[in-house]
Amino acid sequence: GQALASSQASASGVLVRGVRETDLRRIPSIANNIKLGALDGFDKASGVVIGKRLAEQLYLRPGDNITLTAPRGPQTPFGTAPRIKSYPIAAVYEIGMSEFDSTFVYMPLAESQSYFNRSDDVSAIEIFLVNPDRIDETKLAIQKSTERPIFLTDWRQRNKTFFGVLEVERNVMFLILTLIVLVAALNIVSGLIMLVKDKSADIAILRTMGATRSSILRVFLITGASIGIVGTLAGFGLGLIVAMNIETIRAFLSAVTKTNLFPAEFYFLSHLPADVDAREVITVVGMALLLSLIATLYPAWRAARLDPVEALRYE
Repeated sequence: GQALASSQASASGVLVRGVRETDLRRIPSIANNIKLGALDGFDKASGVVIGKRLAEQLYLRPGDNITLTAPRGPQTPFGTAPRIKSYPIAAVYEIGMSEFDSTFVYMPLAESQSYFNRSDDVSAIEIFLVNPDRIDETKLAIQKSTERPIFLTDWRQRNKTFFGVLEVERNVMFLILTLIVLVAALNIVSGLIMLVKDKSADIAILRTMGATRSSILRVFLITGASIGIVGTLAGFGLGLIVAMNIETIRAFLSAVTKTNLFPAEFYFLSHLPADVDAREVITVVGMALLLSLIATLYPAWRAARLDPVEALRYE
């Protein structure tokens, strides 16, 4: 349920979730990311587990009390009074997503039922999957196993707009990278054309000495391919280093420029994540090598068809 979390220093809106200790320990994103305190005795201690950003906003640590105010409390002659109760903080977690670390408060299930005036029922059941790609299959199995209509929602539906924006951004970035590779390929073309022009006399001498058109073509193909291979491998290595150290680079640039790059309040992330997808890396590297090889064809063909007589006429 929704509540207002407050301390002597500040206040913030939160979502309270009732959960048993055994179930909380089975949530890897929480159990494996406890930064302060511990989950031992969570059910019996009647404490709560909060996120790191919420703890920082309210200036709280494990052992301090957090006050939760729910809008729906006991009925009085004057109407519904808010329910206010303080709980000790048992632990502080940090998932790495600002939306979770600043919003969700985990409370023992029995205590949350008492706090929100629920007897033995719950408002929702949350299911975590090992493989998130099996959502549709799992939802279908749940619907078939129940005898009454139920409302099912998943992370794709709750974040449909956000994932739509990410998909558009992903396509735009792919287009930008493609244009960058095309510009690099054009640079190879122009560079080799200039090389052919500068070396026209040398090419003509080689032709008069018996070099065939195919050998001249092969020389410039190897030259252009070498430029493409070296550039692609250098870009691959530099990109891999940047991707694996992106958060360190972000922190360094933030310190140098004295600005907060990618603030968590807007991007919902406490750090800048990076995932190296081997398939995408191979695709980009392969495309770059292919385009660089294609870019060498015209300059190499132009060098091979050079007429020695015309090239040496004004030498």
